[in-house]
Amino acid sequence: MQVIGLCRFSYPAIGGFQVEHETIEDRIAYLYGETRLEERFRLMETVALPCIKAQTDEDFELIVVIGDQLPKTHRDRLHDITADIAQVRIHEEPPRPQREVMKEILNNARKDPAAPCLQFRHDDDDAFAVDFIERLRAASCDAERITDQHKTVTFDWNKGLVAEFGADGIASTDIFRQLYPAAMGMQIRGNSPLTIMNFAHEKIARFMPVISYSEPQMFVRSHNSSNDSRQKPVKKIPVKPVDPKQAQMFKDRFAIDIDQISRVFGAK
Repeated sequence: MQVIGLCRFSYPAIGGFQVEHETIEDRIAYLYGETRLEERFRLMETVALPCIKAQTDEDFELIVVIGDQLPKTHRDRLHDITADIAQVRIHEEPPRPQREVMKEILNNARKDPAAPCLQFRHDDDDAFAVDFIERLRAASCDAERITDQHKTVTFDWNKGLVAEFGADGIASTDIFRQLYPAAMGMQIRGNSPLTIMNFAHEKIARFMPVISYSEPQMFVRSHNSSNDSRQKPVKKIPVKPVDPKQAQMFKDRFAIDIDQISRVFGAK
């Protein structure tokens, strides 16, 4: 079954942000600010991409959506850090309404619209476990009697970690979060125009069956200064520096290397 992932890398959509801007020019200026983009690149390189490259099931595609006005230096940098990941395809779009453009991209990526497919979202500062695609495909097989009866079915792994990354390495804490998109996939029936981007992730259970898994740890949610969801006042989640055993777990489970984190975030 085809597996399609979608990642938005500072794409200046019309709508779809927690923090709004008066004009699209204001949004582009904010998203493409040098300080913000530097942090996004560091997170993309050290957190979001390594788990893609390390997947135990390599049969999937990740479409990285960027704006057509992303400066060439940044576009080239993105191509450079994804060049050795066969599953990544970079797709440029002008500013368009968020859900409209993302649904269109996903539906156009379906090789056989008459066949069912699996879809997932991947934020550019989060990670999922190296066996996520393998487990998603297995979950679909196990749920065949359910997926046969519904246009869409969601698979949700709700145990993970919140982490902060910097020159000092990794600080984290365990969390349990239902319907968090970092470790969630959706099966869509053949000949259905629906996509994972048709639904607000926290409201998905209103519209379809959700099959949840409480084990194993399946995602890392990054907390950083450029999180869109954390630009407004939110309760801070306390984290602690990881010990050597936890650092090895990050590497084994999520392909996040604490030495690379320290080196990249420590660079001037």
